[in-house]
Amino acid sequence: MRKEQPFKRERITVTELHHFLLRPPNGFSVESTPLHTVIRGDPDSSLLLADPCDTSAGRVVFHGSLGRIIKVTDLWQYSNFRGNLLSKNMYMLVATCMPESAEVVKRYVVCLRGADQMVRWHMERGLNWAISSVAGESYEVEVDLTDALNTWATRNVAGTRPQWLDASFTLKYHSDALFDFPHWLGFSKRKFKLQLS
Repeated sequence: MRKEQPFKRERITVTELHHFLLRPPNGFSVESTPLHTVIRGDPDSSLLLADPCDTSAGRVVFHGSLGRIIKVTDLWQYSNFRGNLLSKNMYMLVATCMPESAEVVKRYVVCLRGADQMVRWHMERGLNWAISSVAGESYEVEVDLTDALNTWATRNVAGTRPQWLDASFTLKYHSDALFDFPHWLGFSKRKFKLQLS
């Protein structure tokens, strides 16, 4: 049996959705009805970036979640989101799928510790790169966690590497620039992969 790696405890935790619902971590509560399950987290320590999903047991909703697409329209909103991203535990809902298919096999709740030095450094570097390359324009930046999840899987999952689905979130910044042609033409879209190896 493999010894648990510090990487798992300090930077990223991946929990099957079923187990997360049965034993939510500190600061979370789960309320179930016949139609849906609502997960509530502590907004002071948690940043929820999870879209609702349908499971065999019903719909699962993260109360207060910003979703996987975050829209901001001014510097204050951007600074507030960035501050939360770099200081709180970020929770996302991801899935594994069949190779060459989008058929979901399992769903997981991923917790990324934004205050961790390495996570913070990589996140700041990626966001700064995206913003500096589109200064003064509207832009979109996608943050892809696939590499971080693959690193986690290499250390914690025996057998075939999982195929991840919905393992990213997107920040959309819309400035009030009158002639924002690069954004209109799709040239202001950036993507960076978060690597935690």
